[in-house]
Amino acid sequence: MLVLVVDSSTPAVTAALAEVSADGVALRASRCTVDARAHGELLAPQVDAVLADVGARPAALAAIVAGLGPGPFTGLRVGLVTAATMGQVLGVPTYGVCSLDGLGHPAAVGEPVLAASDARRREIYWAVYDGAGQRLAGPEVAAPAVVAERARELAVTVAVGDGAHRYADVLGLPVRDEPRYPDPLALARLAAPRIRAGAPGETLTPLYLRRPDAVAATGHKPVLP
Repeated sequence: MLVLVVDSSTPAVTAALAEVSADGVALRASRCTVDARAHGELLAPQVDAVLADVGARPAALAAIVAGLGPGPFTGLRVGLVTAATMGQVLGVPTYGVCSLDGLGHPAAVGEPVLAASDARRREIYWAVYDGAGQRLAGPEVAAPAVVAERARELAVTVAVGDGAHRYADVLGLPVRDEPRYPDPLALARLAAPRIRAGAPGETLTPLYLRRPDAVAATGHKPVLP
């Protein structure tokens, strides 16, 4: 089964195609561009590009997997709206995976690991995974110093992700070079049991974890003296 994977929860805009079979999951094509200001401009062309890479048309897709975040409001919704719209138009199921799982799961190799992405406002989105890649805590958003304390409590020995790189001095943990952004192959693998089982498609509910910066006005300012 050919599956489209999209993630726009970080500055990395990612589209990929994975083949899900009874024996495993293989990555067939992938595009990733790091640009925090161009999610809307980049994602659709990257979806077209990965389909062209394998000579497939959208009708060949059996499912769509989307990273649910956490992530900033504007960027994250680009991936989720794209996935939901394509799923509806093509009549295929959509499945959501926590984007931090795409960092922590592939990085877990027998020791607790902290996965962190930049949340702006001098905060990070974070989660902790055990040595088998199972999530122990999170996803949450907090200041790096708060996360450092929680990581010590959970005996974390290493960190991954762009947020970990950005605040490595505060976290006080060794930081692996990769994965820096959610791994599309990991996202596909985490959704694979649902895909193989033909589970019903899911509503793609974003993990914003906090309110957007822009909010609607609650009242009107008087214009007359």
